[in-house]
Amino acid sequence: MTTAAIYARVSSQRQKKDQTIASQTAALRGYIDRMRLELPAEWVFEDEGHSGATLLRPALERLRDLVAQVGVDVVVVYAPDRLARKFAYQALLIQEFARAGTRVEFVRGPRGDSPEDQLLVQFQGMFAEYEKAQLMERYRRGKTYRARAGSVNVLSGARFGYRFVRKTPESSARYEIVEAEAALVAELFRRYVDEAASIADLTRWLTDSHALTRTGKTRWDRSVVWGMLRNPAYAGTGVFGKTQVQHEPAGLNRTARLQGRATPRPVKTIDRPREEWIAIPVPAIITPATFERAAKRLQDNKRFASRNTKVPSLLQGMAACASCGHGYYRTSTRTTNKKIYYYRCLGSDDYRYEGGRVCTNKPVRADHLDTLVWDHITGLLTDPALIHTEIDRRLEQARTADPARRERARLETALAAASRGITRMIEAYQEQLITIDELRARMPDLRAREAGLRGQLDALEAQLADRDAYLKLAHDLEGFLSQLRSGVRTADVPERQRVLRLLVQDILIGPEKITIRHRIPIREHTPPDHGQSPDADDEGDMRPGYPLRWRRGLPAAGQCLSAPAGPGVGDTGPRGAGALCRRCGGDVRQPRAG
Repeated sequence: MTTAAIYARVSSQRQKKDQTIASQTAALRGYIDRMRLELPAEWVFEDEGHSGATLLRPALERLRDLVAQVGVDVVVVYAPDRLARKFAYQALLIQEFARAGTRVEFVRGPRGDSPEDQLLVQFQGMFAEYEKAQLMERYRRGKTYRARAGSVNVLSGARFGYRFVRKTPESSARYEIVEAEAALVAELFRRYVDEAASIADLTRWLTDSHALTRTGKTRWDRSVVWGMLRNPAYAGTGVFGKTQVQHEPAGLNRTARLQGRATPRPVKTIDRPREEWIAIPVPAIITPATFERAAKRLQDNKRFASRNTKVPSLLQGMAACASCGHGYYRTSTRTTNKKIYYYRCLGSDDYRYEGGRVCTNKPVRADHLDTLVWDHITGLLTDPALIHTEIDRRLEQARTADPARRERARLETALAAASRGITRMIEAYQEQLITIDELRARMPDLRAREAGLRGQLDALEAQLADRDAYLKLAHDLEGFLSQLRSGVRTADVPERQRVLRLLVQDILIGPEKITIRHRIPIREHTPPDHGQSPDADDEGDMRPGYPLRWRRGLPAAGQCLSAPAGPGVGDTGPRGAGALCRRCGGDVRQPRAG
């Protein structure tokens, strides 16, 4: 008898879930029975969830190997578009099978080998390719229109913390907040932005809380937590169209190239520009300010990544060149008895650029620059007026707003719902509505959820206690400053890095000066109007009141740097009387308030 193999394919995951490939296989088996062909049980090849626009399909690969090695008389396919969506791929496979002595027959299509039948197959292949392109374009435009209309249907499922409610004749589809999951999301962001917890710590915390992921897993992965921290839907704005598919091979990394691996797909996914995103309003779990702080920390983590640095440097990822804009990296040189570290501009390396170096800035001794920056920042931090201003601002904020109260109400609501669920389960068992086995199967999850919510409430109480302790700090400012000074002297490099990255925006290194641009709010005042010389450098911040601006009326050489200079400065009376400068011993006068 004539031997035959059958090949069936469905492309979408929905078709795979609905098992529509079984209908194709049944039709192919019926055709083989009618044609009296012999079908071995292992010669049934099915590709579920694989696109016909590519030849990289597991079952198709096995079928091609079988035809090349064993030899098959007939390969039966339901329709030409099930073999491949592109005409070129159809012709390639049919010719490959023909060279091995195998013919291809279609249940719904031409069955002869005449030129007319081959022409019809080619036409069907071109029509299938056109139909696929047309469906994809209609699908894309339809989803874009629905997204601009504010429909949540176009979003890829409800994220952790939300429940997707299908549309009804009375209302459209929407997202609803799941209180128990929303409490975990809010706590996740709070730990990340307020306590500086790492993503690994958050992953372990979620796993220990026995909360299930959106896919029902008990073990949380770092990539899932990273995606949650980047998702703007938690701040009330779902986004459609963040990525797009390009029909070109994805790039291979160095490890894959050395191993000789090929790209599995002929397309790659890239990010769209942010201005092309389409915003869709959804219920918010956290505030936009909290999400912005999380995004800023994610950006800083990428910027300050230690990579494979063996010896940490204080200004890693923060120093940049004021002349060419390139970053500074740390390098070293050896003398007869020691190793000296330098910060060097990337633009000053000849080997990096085809035409040679693009910057003439010279390297800077790392130890000298680290000491200069650290002394400057610690000097600002130990300024009593600066610390007092920040404490007053936070005290006012604590009096006018209490974000922890809303979080506590949400946790208490979720805890009450979990307790009611446990009570209902026990009552259902007592009324013999459920069996003891069903009760034992459901109670552990409810108990774990209740325990997790109680733990979050305890953490919130501890946070409130820390805030009360912080509020007491305002009454003991001098004690706090003394602790700060002692901590500054004993801090190691990682601790200093953490302080600098919280307070310093960047450090611009120029040919003759260094500009430190920081984020510390200072006292506002109206400085005297000094004209800037034409040859002044413009790197750094030139705002009035910025303490590191250059050429802002510094005293002449020989004068004490602590004494103000220029017109508009006068004595304020008793407040300044009797005060002496710690540097030169002269009288200190307070400028008038701006």
